[in-house]
Amino acid sequence: MDLIRASGGAKMSDAMILHHLSVGPLQVNCFLVGCRVTHEALVIDPGEEGARILQLARKENLNIRTVVNTHGHFDHIGANRYLVEEVGAELLIHEDDVAILLNASSHAQVYGLKVNSSPKPDRLLKQGDRFSVGELTFEVFHVPGHSPGGIALLSAGHLFVGDVLFAGSIGRTDLPGGDFDQLVEGVRERLFSLPDETIVHPGHGPDTTIGQERRTNPFVGDAARG
Repeated sequence: MDLIRASGGAKMSDAMILHHLSVGPLQVNCFLVGCRVTHEALVIDPGEEGARILQLARKENLNIRTVVNTHGHFDHIGANRYLVEEVGAELLIHEDDVAILLNASSHAQVYGLKVNSSPKPDRLLKQGDRFSVGELTFEVFHVPGHSPGGIALLSAGHLFVGDVLFAGSIGRTDLPGGDFDQLVEGVRERLFSLPDETIVHPGHGPDTTIGQERRTNPFVGDAARG
């Protein structure tokens, strides 16, 4: 997998194979994204149930090469170790969330939950990075505020936003490293610059679009501007 520092948009494409799984006790949206040409695949936010994720990949003849965490909170990283150890996938996360990632199992205990600790990431991401999985290209948007290193990933008109943006809401900002103003600014300046038809895949709950959230989201949309 090549990592390229660049910026730019993306176009809709039929080269993407996309599967959604709700995993773990907090029902995190995990995404298995595959290249239809090469059958190389990326897993975004494997919160739990690594065996289930891998079983689906094998059923679809997809080879998992990369795992990306949109941020380091415990409910999004629980199957990191399983996938890395089972298939040798590279683990990527934004550099500002490494400490949260490596402390995630302790954080889960505060809520009476248990998750497997994550291995250290292989590569660290920054705003504007691009990386490829097969013939699919993913662009990184750094949107801190839910966590310091929260990111969204754009590929072929699909935007995977983790807990940055939800249908009709945004991520909570009362956790360590959270910042409401920073989150609102990041969503408006970086994500709302994308086309209205961009499909948004949040870390929890249903899909939405950039246009829908720009118009109606009560926290960051047009109505919130007064």
